[in-house]
Amino acid sequence: MKPCPRVAPWAEASANRLDPTGPSHKPTVHEILVLMGAFHHLTPVSIMSHRRQTFCSQICCTILVPFVLAGLGTVSAGMLLGLVQQNWDVFQEIPEIFILVPAVLGMKGNLEMTLASRLSTAVNAGRMETTREKWLLIIGNLALKQLQATVLGLLASLMAALLGWMAEGNVPLNHVMLLCSTSVSTAFMASLLQGIIMVAVIIGSKRMGINPDNVATPMAASFGDLITLASLVCFSQWFYSLIDLYPHVLYLVDLLFLCLIPLWVVISSKHPASHILLRTGWEPIITAMVISSIGGLILDKTVSNPNLAGIIVYAPVINGIGGNLVSIQSSRISTHLHLNYSPGEVPEDRTGCYSPCRTFFGSGANHRSAQVLLLLVIPGQLIFLHVIHLMKGGQTLPSALLTVAFLSASLIQVFSLLCAADCMVHALWRRGKDPDSYSIPYLTALGDLLGTALLSLAFFMLWCIGDSGSV
Repeated sequence: MKPCPRVAPWAEASANRLDPTGPSHKPTVHEILVLMGAFHHLTPVSIMSHRRQTFCSQICCTILVPFVLAGLGTVSAGMLLGLVQQNWDVFQEIPEIFILVPAVLGMKGNLEMTLASRLSTAVNAGRMETTREKWLLIIGNLALKQLQATVLGLLASLMAALLGWMAEGNVPLNHVMLLCSTSVSTAFMASLLQGIIMVAVIIGSKRMGINPDNVATPMAASFGDLITLASLVCFSQWFYSLIDLYPHVLYLVDLLFLCLIPLWVVISSKHPASHILLRTGWEPIITAMVISSIGGLILDKTVSNPNLAGIIVYAPVINGIGGNLVSIQSSRISTHLHLNYSPGEVPEDRTGCYSPCRTFFGSGANHRSAQVLLLLVIPGQLIFLHVIHLMKGGQTLPSALLTVAFLSASLIQVFSLLCAADCMVHALWRRGKDPDSYSIPYLTALGDLLGTALLSLAFFMLWCIGDSGSV
């Protein structure tokens, strides 16, 4: 049985803006004649077409600014990574850090975007109306996120050390300790800063009458990549300067963050929603971290080849943009299911075998949003390629082959992710699992793996045919 759907605050505010005169307004004879003349030329098909165009333009306008900001953040992260890879000792002496990069950046999808999706759904479902309920939900989720960041940071460093050992056959103990200290410190500090920004964005969206599903996840991404990578670079270089003179500092840092774990457990247990995730929310984020680490191994092997080292600038861009777009779609589908269906119940057109056509073709709002998000890929990536060109000094232009290869890889990645999101969110809901907590970690990790693999393949093909990537 379907629950009674609630009107989201952003939808109610939009309705008020569309009817400023209010229900008590009496139309004049002139207004009636104008309306009769306007509707005389309208047919049901033209009305539906107008509504569809209006809806698509609203989505595009709402998403466009956060999408561009997120893209600029990923471009800045890529440029920073390319700079430190060439000039900083720690990235040259300890190559396992490159394995760590996608896993640490992937925590944005595991933690920040998951938090944004959960809070956006809570806003649209009316679960943040009272001040007490709102702050209990926010504080419980932030404490849970700090706990998850600490544990994931430690596991990601151990995974990077294991994959490095499997690839090279040897990883010194001091390198393992540096990876642990760097990863845990980066995950904790970046998660704290981004969590505060995320809460401010969602509360601000609610007050302004904007649907947070369209804004929260790309805004989380716009700050996430740059904050996380800047923290990773700074902490790794600082710990590298201490590794010989004061190695005990690295052990003390790890111990400090581990001692804070009981505090986060107690705080997150205070709210029922975060208490449930405290017990059940580990599977998706740990699995996603492992998937991202495999992408990191691909990146490490690609960067180690001097002919393919240029990939380091583009990898955060393709991975970040793909993750941003699929997170928006996943959050929108999840909110739609929360508002209109009981757990375990899905729309009738989602009960049969899956077909990619159902993701993009249909009359539903989520079909049109998938079309808009896919159409944003080509113009968006062209803008970001141009920005990379300008940040490099504007002295070299990307070759036509590089541009086509990069855009093709990005388009294939986003198309695959949007199809996966449509299938995964409905499958999770059918099994009684909350898509807000499960789908985004899997999807962003899959985006990291797909993006890195496709980009590595594109660069390898360019190298094979003798294209240097610039003219």
